[in-house]
Amino acid sequence: MEVYEALLKRRSVRKFTEEAVSEEDISKLLHAAMSGPSACNRTPWEFFVVTNEDTLEKLRKAARYSKIKAPLAIVVCGNLSKSLPMQLSSFWIQDCSAATENILLEATELGLGTVWCGVHPMKRAENNVSEALSLPEKLIPLNIIHIGHPAEFPDPRDQFNEKKVHYLK
Repeated sequence: MEVYEALLKRRSVRKFTEEAVSEEDISKLLHAAMSGPSACNRTPWEFFVVTNEDTLEKLRKAARYSKIKAPLAIVVCGNLSKSLPMQLSSFWIQDCSAATENILLEATELGLGTVWCGVHPMKRAENNVSEALSLPEKLIPLNIIHIGHPAEFPDPRDQFNEKKVHYLK
């Protein structure tokens, strides 16, 4: 699949089959995530791969839009002990977002469905996810990515809007 095709084909999927995601595919997703850009190469990301049904249920209840029944969740966290100093400290959000997008695109390539459910900056959701995963204080959950074999297939789409493009010549 060409990158452009994957970009258009990648859509949020909220219904999955019960089929497990293979260890090989999980490894590919994580390799894709960690191939993303990172400010000053700090790589402040950490990934929690969740297949345990009890923990998945806790994650479903943790955040406002995370009530998704999927066989796999990857929680993307920022490790604040690896973030840049002072006014640059929030670059972990960009780094972890780039890693997340790479997971979504690789999943599309593998024929898997995904949905990105935001956690940060909602403090209650952050606390719920942190508690569900027993995260240390230095790790901030950015999002929960629910992943599985899709039971729905949204049509590819191009959301290009010329009005949002500003050319400076």
